[in-house]
Amino acid sequence: MSELETNLDKLNTYLARFKETGVMNRIGGQDVPAQSGATFENTSPVDESYICAVAKSGATDIDAAAQAAKAAFPAWRDMPATERKKILHKIADGIVARAEEIALCECWDTGQALRFMSKAALRGAENFRFFADKAPAARDGQHLPSPTLMNITTRTPIGPIGVITPWNTPFMLSTWKIAPALAAGCTVVHKPAEFSPVTARILMEIAEEAGLPAGVWNLVNGFGEDAGKALTEHPDIKAIAFVGESKTGSMIMKQGADTLKRVHFELGGKNPVIVFDDADLDRALDAAIFMIYSLNGERCTSSSRLLVQSSIADDFLSKLTARVNNIRVGHPLDPQTEVGPLIHKTHFGKVCSYFDIAKQDGATIAAGGEALDQPGYYVKPTLFTGAKNDMRIAQEEIFGPVLTAIPFDTEEDALEIANSVQYGLTGYVWTQDITRALRFTNKLEAGMIWVNSENVRHLPTPFGGVKASGIGRDGGDWSFEFYMEQKHIGLAIGQHHIPRLGA
Repeated sequence: MSELETNLDKLNTYLARFKETGVMNRIGGQDVPAQSGATFENTSPVDESYICAVAKSGATDIDAAAQAAKAAFPAWRDMPATERKKILHKIADGIVARAEEIALCECWDTGQALRFMSKAALRGAENFRFFADKAPAARDGQHLPSPTLMNITTRTPIGPIGVITPWNTPFMLSTWKIAPALAAGCTVVHKPAEFSPVTARILMEIAEEAGLPAGVWNLVNGFGEDAGKALTEHPDIKAIAFVGESKTGSMIMKQGADTLKRVHFELGGKNPVIVFDDADLDRALDAAIFMIYSLNGERCTSSSRLLVQSSIADDFLSKLTARVNNIRVGHPLDPQTEVGPLIHKTHFGKVCSYFDIAKQDGATIAAGGEALDQPGYYVKPTLFTGAKNDMRIAQEEIFGPVLTAIPFDTEEDALEIANSVQYGLTGYVWTQDITRALRFTNKLEAGMIWVNSENVRHLPTPFGGVKASGIGRDGGDWSFEFYMEQKHIGLAIGQHHIPRLGA
């Protein structure tokens, strides 16, 4: 039996219960259907086959979850942080124990290749361990003495939090948001993306099996226009952490305005990888390919624009084209597959539409540029060359395995092209000149920049973007700044002068 066949057998075992019971909401420690009784079908992008029915929730379901989170908040907030730490570590243990199940289900639900998803669960476990260890010191503050007062600061959890996660790497991104919220002492209402609900349910089960009290974490499935809108407008939800499209982030900000919601947005990107002629070109090539074609190109930090210096452009693009044409597209559960199917028919149509847009705008399709003639939502890894910066393929987030190459002459040209988009999430700079790297990164409009490297995530560092790419930062203490309120306490240290009015 091949590895693919073995993985399919295991997958069928893991999915059997979901086919039978569907994915229900989990509110206050209880499995509940949507109060309306409505469901929607979840299908696999691999072959469009049915996976399971999913609760299609609305405002009443969100209200029930918010009330559960509100009721559970005081006890969770006041639990000793060392106890919360133990529970979060047990969640991490549970994730590791079910890592294979999580990976296979995620591949089937999203189309992501197993070679990348096999480690996604372990990264999720690392997120829980990292924030578990930070929980005991989360409220620690500063001592800021003045001549008359001993000033101290502390932090307290903000309250029930709404978490809305995307469909591209749903398990890992769920842990990224929920782990620090729980470590801070907040309770959670989680609405996962409707296209990929299965692993969110598995994660919910792991958490409660690890001893998480009922109501601390509530799971509500549904669509953005129904469940999502109700969550962002609910008065008992104090903040919204959202990962997704920039346009949706704008809508969420408007919806939360009436209740003065605090928001944390990790949004879209049109990220440049800038290759200068003095770079280590072999490593730059490897990194540029990895950062756009891994994860099916469906990642916010993908290097979807290649800015390559004109003096090396022909040779670099020739090697790039050959490599792109050699990328293995196939079944996501085959360990040899490098690119799997796109998440959904709707998104598949969007990505494919840019093939015609590129031709109409005058770009060259050097590789790919077409769908595969087979069941599922497969497209060939694509490279556009001969592009200009004002073309739609250079300005708009395609969110697929599609790279747009633009030549530049000087450092100033590269900087102007790199910054002339609405986004500012990441940037990748390849040069051996350290002074150029310092100059360029200082002026590059991006929240995160890697020099001579692909995206290497380090949990204590801040993650987030500028411009239309987001608001706020994840990672390390930056996460607690969002999930907690800062508090100042001033204690008089003597009989300082107090002005007397009306004496």
